[in-house]
Amino acid sequence: MDGLFVGIDCGTQGTKALVLDAGSGQVLGLGSAAHAPPQGRDGRREQDPADWLAALQVAVAEALRSAGVDGQAIRGLAVSGQQHGLVLLDAQGQVLRPAKLWCDTETVAENNELLAALGGVQGSLERLGLVIAPGYTLSKLLWTQRQHPELFARLAHILLPHDYLNYWLTGRACSEPGDASGTGYYDVRRRTWAADVLQLIEPGERLVAALPELVEPGACIGSLRQGAAAALGLNPQAWVASGGGDNMLGAIGTGNIAPGMITLSLGTSGTLAAFAEQPQVSAQGEVATFCASSGGWLPLICTMNLTSACALVRDLLELDLERFTALAAQAPIGADGLLMLPFFDGERVPALPAASASLHGMTSANLTRANLCRAVLEGTCFSLRYGLDLLRASGLQGNEIRLVGGAAKSPLWRQVLADLLGVPLVCPRQTEAAALGAAIQAAWSLGRQFGRGDSLDVLCQRCVALDESTRTLPHPARQAAYALAYQRYRDHLPAH
Repeated sequence: MDGLFVGIDCGTQGTKALVLDAGSGQVLGLGSAAHAPPQGRDGRREQDPADWLAALQVAVAEALRSAGVDGQAIRGLAVSGQQHGLVLLDAQGQVLRPAKLWCDTETVAENNELLAALGGVQGSLERLGLVIAPGYTLSKLLWTQRQHPELFARLAHILLPHDYLNYWLTGRACSEPGDASGTGYYDVRRRTWAADVLQLIEPGERLVAALPELVEPGACIGSLRQGAAAALGLNPQAWVASGGGDNMLGAIGTGNIAPGMITLSLGTSGTLAAFAEQPQVSAQGEVATFCASSGGWLPLICTMNLTSACALVRDLLELDLERFTALAAQAPIGADGLLMLPFFDGERVPALPAASASLHGMTSANLTRANLCRAVLEGTCFSLRYGLDLLRASGLQGNEIRLVGGAAKSPLWRQVLADLLGVPLVCPRQTEAAALGAAIQAAWSLGRQFGRGDSLDVLCQRCVALDESTRTLPHPARQAAYALAYQRYRDHLPAH
């Protein structure tokens, strides 16, 4: 399906937009706008959805200017959104309170209560195909019921961030399997809402009726509302595709739509995702067997502490990014015996939600700035290795890693990860993988709508180009050194 398409990625820190020429596979323009930082303390992380709408308009306008194209020429668009967030609307479609985000850990007690009600880890796996975690949407619903009962009584729509943006764009409340997988009230095997789980929060049909309609990946959900088209400067005849969660659209944007490849995102948090044609539910609760936004499934693991942990050490030592990286590169593998468990905000993988960070093996000789920088970088990478081992244990073997995110630009990060994970890795040329994946999905969906478009595989081959200058191979001697360092990390993990 030739023509121009817009991909939108609404993340925690900001919204990004991208204009794609689906016929040539070329990205013509990019735009971005920052969000206000998440608000709250003691585990609370919330944002006002109005900030997302304001950023969306700025990012799309900038992308169109950058591309030098008229918004009336855009044929379709799709939205990638941060997963797990809770957006509650009343019967008039108005937001009831700030959205609780994926990184909100205020609902740990509610999650533990709901997990016990489901029959623990095994019961959650049997009912949902995954184990609910504190960041998932389900516990946020129970928390809202208890903390804001008057608002909870008024809710008419229970949406995820990407669902809310689609609602604003089209007026239609709907969701798709990829993003829905992270709610905690969705059955990933049967690809349907687990309505009975909501009975644990409120008996009756009210909450079930407030859930969005489910649509399949690759579906067009409607054309733009007149008001949304005017605000964005787009053609009101432009179609809006189903979109999905940021991990799912990031997989499409790296070409990860068939078995054998892994997408690794290095941002505030770290995510490893591998495509599967069947729901290979892992007995390990840390592996989330989500659905993919391309069809199929996308088992993944997510670590909460990645560049965020490194930023804390950078700030402590008053270093800019360049100096931090240079110091980390000076230190040897294993940081002269200095080991950091970087669980500053608890951790999801390994499953240590109540953990705190700790530093081990300090001596008068090894407590240097260089070793401290190396220790936090390695500690975050050890958690990714832990997650990759879990994916491998569930039968997912990747022969190449596609690396995206801010830290992917660093040769040091790339080499550390290649040596530690033991897999060749390479970065796509287009680093805004989720926005690119959204634009590709929009082109695919429009083709399906009219029955004459390219397959998703053909679109990914055309639109996802690799930056071969970033291709990094594991080095056997360094792999052996990391094996020892990683074992120290495993030996020091708290029991869980």
